[in-house]
Amino acid sequence: MFRKITMAAAALTITAALAAGPVLAKPIVIKFSHVVAENTPKGQMANKFKELIAEKLGDKVVVEVYPNSQLFGDNKVLEAMLLGDVQMAAPSLSKFERYTKKVALYDLPFLFEDITAVDKFQSSKEGQDMLNAMKKKGLIGLGYLHNGMKQLSSSQPLKVPADAAGLKFRIMSSDVLAAQFQAVDATPLKKPFSEVFTLLQTKAIDGQENTWSNIYSKKFFEVQPYITESNHGLLDYMVVTSTEFWMDLSDDIRAEVKKALDEAIVFGNQVAAEKAKSDKQKIIDSKRSQIIELTREERAQWVEVMKPVWGKFEHEIGKELIDAAYNSNK
Repeated sequence: MFRKITMAAAALTITAALAAGPVLAKPIVIKFSHVVAENTPKGQMANKFKELIAEKLGDKVVVEVYPNSQLFGDNKVLEAMLLGDVQMAAPSLSKFERYTKKVALYDLPFLFEDITAVDKFQSSKEGQDMLNAMKKKGLIGLGYLHNGMKQLSSSQPLKVPADAAGLKFRIMSSDVLAAQFQAVDATPLKKPFSEVFTLLQTKAIDGQENTWSNIYSKKFFEVQPYITESNHGLLDYMVVTSTEFWMDLSDDIRAEVKKALDEAIVFGNQVAAEKAKSDKQKIIDSKRSQIIELTREERAQWVEVMKPVWGKFEHEIGKELIDAAYNSNK
């Protein structure tokens, strides 16, 4: 009797399930965390990625974008990613030095002449191999995103390296950038990006290095009377995910996600290029800061003084990698 009741209950359960229709799989959720506003190149890239995923994969994959450090700052996001609390982020390249010393390549002064050379290297075998340099530590790079070439701003004109002697410059947390300013007898200070405006305004520091878009959006030009168009360095990001999350995706889903991300990065890089140009012009129009254009001879002096920094980090980065990056200028 008990067996009959059990079988009848099972039959009712199956019938109810069939009547309810097929069980829909839960969508894969990609939490994309970043630290900047939505109107920045990175913010627009992340939102474009969300749109493209919705177009390509419908409700199979859902991208949730968290701008302005709503989830994590760049110093914590990689740890959170390894714990599975976030699936994608795009920190500046210097944030990966804990996981691979090779990324220090991108902080070397005067390595790339322009963004075209950067693109050429990043799309090369050597540049693409760098995306997998952290795989054993649980992270996979999926692509590079530009902010732009860096300029020098200061409380006094900087035309030749001797002009920087004795001045204090804010830098990101990077040993290469510290060595770069020490090469011109300046004092590098590792300070959070959020503090830079106040440090400049109160004259606690004399200058900083950054892209046109950051100098404009953070109003550094309002408290720095001089900006030297040096194009001496690069500020780029790496879009990254965890090895575990990436390899758990099915082959077809992974391919579609990568395709959408590649398209979003192309879009983001176009935004970055246009923004660098327009923000530079806005700074010129404001007449708050004088832009100094270096002559070929003046720029050569900066290169000569800073280039020895390459040799200091050659053993960590690799001479072949540095040579490959430099040859991208040709």
